[in-house]
Amino acid sequence: MRDLGTGFGYLAKGQRWVASHGRWLGIGLIPGLITLVLYAAALTGLALGADDLIAWATPFADDWSSPWIDLFRGFLTVLLFALGLFLAVITFTAVTLLIGQPFYESLSEQVDKSESPDGTAPESGLPLLRELWISARDSLRILVRALLWAVLLFALGFIPVLGQTVVPVIGFGVTGFFLAQELTSVALQRRRVEVREQLAMLRANRMMTWGFGVPLALSFLIPFVAVFLMPGAVAGATLMVRDLRGENQLPPQQPQSGDPSLYAAGGQPAAPYGQQAPGAYGQPQAPAPHGQPMQPAPQAPEAYGQPRQPMQGNPYAK
Repeated sequence: MRDLGTGFGYLAKGQRWVASHGRWLGIGLIPGLITLVLYAAALTGLALGADDLIAWATPFADDWSSPWIDLFRGFLTVLLFALGLFLAVITFTAVTLLIGQPFYESLSEQVDKSESPDGTAPESGLPLLRELWISARDSLRILVRALLWAVLLFALGFIPVLGQTVVPVIGFGVTGFFLAQELTSVALQRRRVEVREQLAMLRANRMMTWGFGVPLALSFLIPFVAVFLMPGAVAGATLMVRDLRGENQLPPQQPQSGDPSLYAAGGQPAAPYGQQAPGAYGQPQAPAPHGQPMQPAPQAPEAYGQPRQPMQGNPYAK
């Protein structure tokens, strides 16, 4: 059963995988560090200029008396920064994956090889520039969807009580879903799975998707944690993709030649299903013509290879 625990289990397995492959952990940290510096600068600028931006956007409140104007604009400032943080969490993965596409592609491929029985990994067969274009295009589509959700949740945040209790929970659920989509897209793009199919696959397994993405979204609120979790998140997402596509299931076992079940009584090979078993001593039993009785199997030979003579008369007659 694919539930929340299953999704979280794949997140933990991914972290363990990169921990046991230190080289890939170091490679996976590079794109996250670059993105972290960019986002830290953007959020710092938003925090410093949020008051002026809210004052410019609400000129109708200039004549309000204190403390109402301060409470109103302070509330909007908090919501604006929360919206910026929400978008940063959602888009952090997309931007990091875009910057680190070659790094995470190699990481995901290595995870596939380590889990595959034959040591191979699916390949898209596309040039690198084509893969980067597809990744950027799909990330933009997901970003548009995330922005629509962000605007809706921002508007719902004005509802008393509901906006401070239910809306944040929904927000983390949405964030976790889109995080899982972005991370699984690394492995799914190599399998030529389009965005619509990706979303349909994740919606069909919402509980597992939330179990994977929501804890990751919560951890991203802690500074620097996202950078260190990204390589393991990519590895865990690859493992989850293998489960969703049934690639972790072992092929059916083929019977061995020495399997006793392959032989019928007397040491003769058993006939395949739907075919007639061979006759005595390995001779095929010919089908009888229509309307004629079936011919009996040949008689067993007597000792020393002599044929058995037919019995004459009634041996019990006096």
